[in-house]
Amino acid sequence: MAEVTWRSVAPGVFVRRHEELKLNCGLVVGQERALVIDTRSYHEHGLELLAAVREITDLEIVVVNTHAHYDHCFGNSAFRDSQIYAHVGLVDDLLRTGEHQREQVVEHLRATDREEMARMMEETELVPPFYLVEEDTVLDLGGRTVELLWSGRGHTDHDLAVAVPDAHVVFAGDLVEEGADPAMEDSYPLEWAATLRTLLARPAAELCDLWVPGHGRVVDRAFVEAQCAQLTQMAERFTEVLDGGLAGVDALVSACRGLGLEDQTLRDASLRALELRP
Repeated sequence: MAEVTWRSVAPGVFVRRHEELKLNCGLVVGQERALVIDTRSYHEHGLELLAAVREITDLEIVVVNTHAHYDHCFGNSAFRDSQIYAHVGLVDDLLRTGEHQREQVVEHLRATDREEMARMMEETELVPPFYLVEEDTVLDLGGRTVELLWSGRGHTDHDLAVAVPDAHVVFAGDLVEEGADPAMEDSYPLEWAATLRTLLARPAAELCDLWVPGHGRVVDRAFVEAQCAQLTQMAERFTEVLDGGLAGVDALVSACRGLGLEDQTLRDASLRALELRP
């Protein structure tokens, strides 16, 4: 297995991609503070990430969680002495689903003979963010600013992206996915494309050509625009089917074949579209 190290994508901007889930964590270093983007899956993972941050900088650490899924925020307990930012919806979601997420992950780890990881997940304390935002928020790291951007409902109802305008980099969380289909289980499939279009047009993001997805390789703006177009087509076809009165999952899935999305992805998106339909 390749050693996990930081990759510099711009001056003072780093990405650490982990083999587990191909998860990306970010680090943005200013003159006075450093911002960590997402904290991994459980306490020991968070401690490992913290140690890796300290290999780069000894500055005060600030943290942002992009959303409430376990692999992005269960490592918060290792950063409990830091200011942890998130959208206000993350806390609601974490309180509602955190223990269920834990149970599902522990069950999967044990089913795949990873008992030690299951135990560490069971023992991890869930630490919700304390600094909550409902609108775009600028963080001053000293000599550079980053912008926390909420553009609407997509992968969840509270996805935060992090733009680093001076470096032309956006950390998009799971609003963008590389190497696998966008994950739809908690999504808003009829709104996701519009949210991504809004993000692409934000002043802090519109000139950025390096985009860091929550999972997978760093991509360019053209990749994000192509994924946005794919999600737009899916939403349009879903709407046509729903407006036509054909409200079954099979009809929705069938309408979207040929878009380059797996049937399971379309099925998950269909179930969500029907669940969310007024």
